[in-house]
Amino acid sequence: MSEITKVLVVDDDEVVRRCHLRSLCGTECVTQGAFSGTDALQAMERDPFDVVLLDLRMPGLDGMTVLKTIKEKWPDSEVIVITGYPSIDSAKEAVRLGAYDYIPKPVGPDEIIDATNSAVMHKRWSLRREQAAESSPARRI
Repeated sequence: MSEITKVLVVDDDEVVRRCHLRSLCGTECVTQGAFSGTDALQAMERDPFDVVLLDLRMPGLDGMTVLKTIKEKWPDSEVIVITGYPSIDSAKEAVRLGAYDYIPKPVGPDEIIDATNSAVMHKRWSLRREQAAESSPARRI
């Protein structure tokens, strides 16, 4: 995948959203912020993102609903849940719905960069495996 990685940061707290966006500034990716779940899904409709950093508690659509919708409509997008209210139950639910990672707040710039890079690498390897499986001849028994 030679395209520039696109990352969407979804958090209703402007300070948190800007901090995450700033953390990703020097990483050679294109970033965009969204205030709400509705804004996030509209941004995905316009041009799907490779990685979504997603808060769970937001006005309107909550993060779990947004996660579920993203994984249904854009299954190749990796979602990293970042929450100030972590729990075992919400972590299990996020993973069940397809989240790549689940990170409790507060989270520092290095954690944001590392999690995003890891999600991008996972996406690239997944796409390579799919391409290899599609191009290899069916094995006969």
